[in-house]
Amino acid sequence: MKQLEQEIKRRRTFAIISHPDAGKTTLTEKFLLYGGAIALAGSVKGKKTAKHAVSDWMEIEKQRGISVTSSVMQFQYNDYCINILDTPGHQDFSEDTYRTLMAADSAVMVIDASKGVENQTRKLFKVCVMRHIPIFTFINKMDRESRNPFDLLEQIEQELGIQTYPVNWPIGCGKEFKGVFDREKRHILSFEANNGQHEVKATEVDLHSPELDGLIGTENRNTLLEDVELLDGASDAFDLKAVQEGRLSPVFFGSALTNFGVEPFLERFLELTPPPLPRYAGGQEIDPYDENFSAFVFKIQANMNKAHRDRITFLRICSGKFERDMEVLHVQGNKKMRLSQPQQIMA
Repeated sequence: MKQLEQEIKRRRTFAIISHPDAGKTTLTEKFLLYGGAIALAGSVKGKKTAKHAVSDWMEIEKQRGISVTSSVMQFQYNDYCINILDTPGHQDFSEDTYRTLMAADSAVMVIDASKGVENQTRKLFKVCVMRHIPIFTFINKMDRESRNPFDLLEQIEQELGIQTYPVNWPIGCGKEFKGVFDREKRHILSFEANNGQHEVKATEVDLHSPELDGLIGTENRNTLLEDVELLDGASDAFDLKAVQEGRLSPVFFGSALTNFGVEPFLERFLELTPPPLPRYAGGQEIDPYDENFSAFVFKIQANMNKAHRDRITFLRICSGKFERDMEVLHVQGNKKMRLSQPQQIMA
């Protein structure tokens, strides 16, 4: 039982949601890269010779550079076992996203820094709120021209009706993007160009240190000092209980494409997001620590292989341990069935 408890506590299952083109599939690829699940991050929009994103496995997804169906990927990172559900952003395929959110314990909402909250983001957010799913916000594409970060936070709070807590704060944007200030560790994570390649350097510099001028420039330093003073005085205090009840969203700034801010986000996210939560079915609570096996079917995918008439059922394990050839009771059909062909897929 103790080993089962440890396995449950180290698991994290989350969905990535956003409006089309905000960068959620690119963010997923970078997570997989850090977890060692892939050796080279794929591109969502690339040349024919370029590597496609792992989560975009269908031919139409490779051709159009969009996600059409939700895909499931599992990887290990810092003793956590992580299940990522990459969902379609386009409303034509949103039914798939609604189903997939039923299987997640938390959600990462990706927002384009230049566009802010968009239509599909609002719809998906409402589904998360209905289920009281903890929501973490990653404001992406800071290496491009973007809106004022205060305006972005205000828009999230007004349009989505959730309080925000900036975990880090951007310094400039676009060509003038210099990095982010970590509010907890009180240091600067700098963003520097090196022959067209971007390097991330964690530079622990005090806000009032003279070194800061050389690192981010005097104007950026003065702006940052004002912003931090305003944030420390006026923004909501961090409340983990409010985060886990879906009332407060921790906000992170970065750029998935250039790999900036992704790993700090992943590490902080894993600390804050909950392990598997109890589920409710037939008027009773299913405790994840119950030794009896139970699972919830959240999706059925057909025709994954053109050469076969295949069909795969996606299960979210709610309690116990799955074992090949185990006999289970299908509740709605009131019949027993043997799970003899388990598959673990990468996308």
